[in-house]
This record gives sequence, structure tokens and C-alpha cells, in this order.
Amino acid sequence: MPLFSHTRASGSTLQALQSALRPPAPGAAKPRLLVAGATGVLGNEVLRRLAGSGRYAHTEVLATEAMATGLSGVGIALTGAPLPIEQWPARPLPAHTGLIMFEPPRMYYGRERTLWTPEPSELPALAQWLQRCGVQTLVVVVPHATGRLPDALKRGLANLDEQAVAALGFERLLLVRSARKPQDAAGRNFLEKLAAWMLSTLRFMIPQAEQPVRPAKLAEFVDAVLQVLPPGTHVAAPELLWQANQSSGGRFGGGTMHSVVQAWLAAARNPAQNSTPDAGPD
Repeated sequence: MPLFSHTRASGSTLQALQSALRPPAPGAAKPRLLVAGATGVLGNEVLRRLAGSGRYAHTEVLATEAMATGLSGVGIALTGAPLPIEQWPARPLPAHTGLIMFEPPRMYYGRERTLWTPEPSELPALAQWLQRCGVQTLVVVVPHATGRLPDALKRGLANLDEQAVAALGFERLLLVRSARKPQDAAGRNFLEKLAAWMLSTLRFMIPQAEQPVRPAKLAEFVDAVLQVLPPGTHVAAPELLWQANQSSGGRFGGGTMHSVVQAWLAAARNPAQNSTPDAGPD
């Protein structure tokens, strides 16, 4: 039966139809987003994209002291430091989606020096705290040295910390395996710079699919995946991120980023029919 017809609807039916078609009040059903590690080029790109998407009622960024954010709909959530994360109080208003990134702050940006960035060893405790804050969907951008991630770990849980986070029972958990760019050689002595240069020549031996992804593309990928990610634990392997890095079209649904994400999820649901190597486990 079509939604609209030429027959005259009764008053109650018409009111019900108008109520169903009326857009929800601003922020009524939108989730809240809580971000740990919104630093560096990547943190800035991801925060701007997600906060500017309009899909979140409010975004909070963990920091060590209060400050103005300059982004609409983005506020500061003070950490419980110097107390250990296990003793931090939960946020007053629950957040549905949590995001963890580990990129160090750019020290020449005063704003980033006040933002709190977790250490990888703090991942299990931070995930537990986010769960106490109401988070049901958690995204963790896990950095690794370029070309040094074993094949067996690219599409599965890499260590006990990740296994502990998966065991917490989040409705949706996404681990994004992103290759980290080499650190700037500024401030190093001559021998350190020489060693860094010699190691940098090895990048020509690393497959393209394992090279670092542009921060803007990684932010676009995270944004796209969050819109369609089904329940379960998922791992985005470096090869998948390389495909996302080659995508075009900009906004979700208007280009090939949508196709990359959908193909990956389809392969994860039915690996027998689509055995692309970048499929992560559900």
C-alpha cells in the first residue's frame, strides 16, 4: 500500500501521518560523542569531520584544563588526572560513541598541549571508563610502525590489551590499524638523524598498501564506517585503509568511500563469496 493516496484521510490518520513525517527536534535522538586524543593532524581532522557532521548532539574532548574549543557543538571534558583512570568519575551526561587516538600533540600549538592524549598501555582502563560513561560504540585508531605489522595481526586482535577491550562487550568495536608516519628528526643529534635517514630509505621497499594514509582520508573513513557499522568487533586492516586512501568523491554516499566500506562489510559477512584480503572479523 502506498504511503500517499488520493483518498481523504481522517483527522486522526492525517495527524499520525504528519507526526511520522515531521523531522525530530534538534538533538532529540542524536548520540553524544566523547573523544580521547584529539591531537595532531589526525586528531584535528577526525574531530572536525565528526563534530561537523551534524549527527552528534554534542562532542566532548578530554583535556587537562578548561579552554575554549572554537568548534560549534564541541566542549571540554576534564580528566580525573592525577588520579588513575580507574578512579575517574563518569561524565554527568552519558555518551553513546567513544573515539580513542594516540597521536602525540603538536607542541607548537598551545591548544593541543592542554588536550589529554592516552598512552597505548592505558587502552584497557580507558575503554572501561568510556563504558562507564555509557559508550556503546567504540573506535580505536591503533598506530603501528610502517611495514612492521605482522600479517597475522593485521585483521585480528593484536595483543592482550585489545582482547581485554573486545571482552568488555561493546555493542560495536572498531580497531583501525593505521601506519604511523616517521617522527620529525628535529631536535635529534647527528647520529640519530643519520640513523633516521638510513631507515627512511627503507620506505621504498614497503608495499604501497602499508604506507601511511592521509589524515583527511582516514577521518573520512572513520566517519563513513560509523554510519553503517553493524554490531560486533571489527578490524580495519592497513590494506583496507589504503583502498580508502585512493577513494574519491568526498562526502559519504557520494563517492567510492561508500563502496570501499560496503565491500569490506559485505566480505566480512560472507567471506566465502568475497574473499578480499582486507575483510575484518565481525
